[in-house]
Amino acid sequence: MQASLFRSKIYDPAVVARFYSRRPWKVLWRSIQVLWWVGSFVLGLQSDRWLGKKDKNLEKRAVQLRQLLTRLGPTFIKVGQALSTRPDLVRKDFLEELTKLQDQLPPFSTDLAMAIVERELGYTVEEVFSEISPLPVAAASLGQVYQGRLYNGDEVAIKVQRPNLLPIITCDLFIMRLTARVLGPLLPLNLGHNLVLIVDEFGTKLFEEIDYQNEGRNAELFAANFQDDPTIKVPSIYWRYSTHKVLTLEWIHGFKLTDIDKIQAASLDTNDLIEAGVTSGLQQLLEYGFFHADPHPGNLFAMADGRMAYIDFGMMDQLGQDTKETLVDAVVHLINQDYSNLAADFVKLGFLTPDTDIQPIIPALEMVLGDALGAKVRDFNFKTTTDRFSELMYEYPFRVPAKFALIIRSLVTQEGVALSLNPDFKIVDIAYPYIARRLLRGETPSLRRRLLEVLFKDGKFQWQRLENLLQIARNDEDFDILPTASLGLQFLVSEDGQYIRNRLIMAITEDNRLHTEEVQKLWNLVKDDVTPSKMLGVAWNAILQTSVERATDLLPPPVAALTASLQPTKAS
Repeated sequence: MQASLFRSKIYDPAVVARFYSRRPWKVLWRSIQVLWWVGSFVLGLQSDRWLGKKDKNLEKRAVQLRQLLTRLGPTFIKVGQALSTRPDLVRKDFLEELTKLQDQLPPFSTDLAMAIVERELGYTVEEVFSEISPLPVAAASLGQVYQGRLYNGDEVAIKVQRPNLLPIITCDLFIMRLTARVLGPLLPLNLGHNLVLIVDEFGTKLFEEIDYQNEGRNAELFAANFQDDPTIKVPSIYWRYSTHKVLTLEWIHGFKLTDIDKIQAASLDTNDLIEAGVTSGLQQLLEYGFFHADPHPGNLFAMADGRMAYIDFGMMDQLGQDTKETLVDAVVHLINQDYSNLAADFVKLGFLTPDTDIQPIIPALEMVLGDALGAKVRDFNFKTTTDRFSELMYEYPFRVPAKFALIIRSLVTQEGVALSLNPDFKIVDIAYPYIARRLLRGETPSLRRRLLEVLFKDGKFQWQRLENLLQIARNDEDFDILPTASLGLQFLVSEDGQYIRNRLIMAITEDNRLHTEEVQKLWNLVKDDVTPSKMLGVAWNAILQTSVERATDLLPPPVAALTASLQPTKAS
């Protein structure tokens, strides 16, 4: 049992429970340690209240909390890291101290680290690395990093896992799970989930994070998603020198995104860095469905060439296609201030149960989100929103699905980085153009349907919304209207486009008049990018492509497949 528990790469609460239920002395001793340190801290807080020293001792207590979590080890450090990105749960004084848990932790012995490297790789350190730093350059909750160089000259980061992690983590998880089962029903929190399930989700992610080979695979998948993005950098993995407990990867030269002085000294544009971070975050959630769930400042670097580098891919998560599409729906409905459909989106995403009467919730959503689009990041942030939502949670049956806890953590962290770089930056200045470009491009039927939802309301064409979308999208110098026009024309001349063709004709002639003024405004927006010759080529390609597709549908399957293979691929 012990061997199977500590060789396992997957968290199984049943196996952990069987193991520690037969070793009560281990659980008892660890429980005494946790209760002693946590109890001492709580008693100190209470004594401050009794003696009227709460405000005076606040800074000291925040330091004590960080030291307490560090002393209790990696599991509690990870809990503290999660809390450090939740301003809706932790007051600012404690929040600032907990952020030091991200990458300001005491290292373990370098001799022990080198012994782990040699045992894992099967070679001496000198046989693998021509140079290696005598001390770690960073120490985190689960491991520490050394700077080194391979014999081929490549600079590398060598990540070494802390010793004896699994025995510590599994015992802590067993105690947390037992505590959650006993205390969960007594807590006056509308979590929407059994606290035991939250512990299990935490345990699953923790096990994934301590498997460095899993982290390497995550990094390569993340890199593949952004391989054509010139603003994002992902370090390469050296698999020959990596195992489950040692990870060797490309060394990143750069500055932490919180080192504002160094970023400014390097003449880097903070707004460009913010845009790269926010846009890549939106792409992770809405396009790829594979997102970095721990983008704290210690894992994000600004490079001298202006790129933003992600490191540490231990904590990642995946979204299904339905969830991605519903998230796009929610953003569209928020843009349209359509709170009725937004409430329905909350049901689909699991924030409300299917049997919830959403009618009383609609005005509450409007109250919380009504001024969201016009707010600055400082005003419209997740702390403000979650604070106001927390009030709603006592009145309405909102809950936070386990997967979305990671998404919220990711968004809160990226928002905090944006705030540190530029407190007056408007997050909607990036989010809205990104959504506008995706809708206008309409690469998939689902996105084209969502564009129709934006452009039509109560059966009437919304000229102003189309004008706004075009205006916002054109603010991006890289946005080209012609590929969008090509996709749109292909759709319009296809059989699937018959409905929208009829709606557009009705829109131009609705209210018994020709809407020439609105059409002229739209033309003025795009005329500089559109010449007659280019438009003729786009129209001809659209008609030709549609004609070929229709002709292919009439051919026998083998011939149709051959014909399709000879056609040029569409631009992505």
